[in-house]
Amino acid sequence: MAKVDFKFKSALDEMIGGMGHSACFQCGACVGDCPAAMHSERFNPRQIMLDAVLGLADRLVCEDSLVWECTNCTCCFEHCPQDVRQVEVIMAIKNMIHDRGISPDNVKANVTSITSTGRVIAISELIHKRRRELGLPELTEAPVDELQKIVGGELS
Repeated sequence: MAKVDFKFKSALDEMIGGMGHSACFQCGACVGDCPAAMHSERFNPRQIMLDAVLGLADRLVCEDSLVWECTNCTCCFEHCPQDVRQVEVIMAIKNMIHDRGISPDNVKANVTSITSTGRVIAISELIHKRRRELGLPELTEAPVDELQKIVGGELS
């Protein structure tokens, strides 16, 4: 039998986007059009919300957490009769995982890239050439110093 972990629930409430998890009454509307649930037998936003409501941190905040399969498409929220923002709760859980230093390697690489260059991908000459062909403006340098002030310096 699962025991409610109130410490985890309080910590989730403190995260940006994590507050709405307690309003979920498990109707399942979030699952119907969820693209991640359609393509993964493991992923189920309803189960994630139940785990959050019950405070099952060990199932959510772990190295192989299912939350990373969420596409952040907002279909769950759009169908929710309670206006629970499941995608925001899932993003809050992702942030909790990252704060513990156990996020997937690709996420860590993206964070490092963004905090050091302001971009997810390196800008190459090919990108500049393609932008010119499409009539797009030249890319400017990202304000990395401002970004680092916002996020509190280099993230790991």
